[in-house]
Amino acid sequence: MLPLDDYVPYLLNRAGARIAQAFSEDMRALGTTLQAWRVLAALRDRDNQRVSELADHTSIEISTLSRVLDGMQKQGLIARRRAEDDGRVVTLHVTPAGRRLTDRIVPIAERYERTAISGLSATETATLKRLLRRLYANMDGLRDDGRAAD
Repeated sequence: MLPLDDYVPYLLNRAGARIAQAFSEDMRALGTTLQAWRVLAALRDRDNQRVSELADHTSIEISTLSRVLDGMQKQGLIARRRAEDDGRVVTLHVTPAGRRLTDRIVPIAERYERTAISGLSATETATLKRLLRRLYANMDGLRDDGRAAD
């Protein structure tokens, strides 16, 4: 067995948890949550997403995401609309209030990223991001070999 501080899942979780804890405190001060920020950021990237698409984009489980979306809708940050081409499909949109909140959070998120990557070169940062995306995609292999289920 690897020493814990050489174990990749531990190292990823440790770094992510530290960032998430501090960032969550900043989000709480703005009256929102880390999950709501992920929704706003995903909809900023591409508005008009279905809940299932948003769940994939944010890595938030659908049942949890539904509760987050309900709260965000009550706060006036997002709106649900029926798709024009299929009335059975509901799409999600950022409201003007959601855009204003997103605009307030972006500089905070950028500061967290700058802090996290400080001391890394542009090449190292690009490599880190590429490798993290690959690690994420590699985890699909657990489902493929039957050892983990959705």
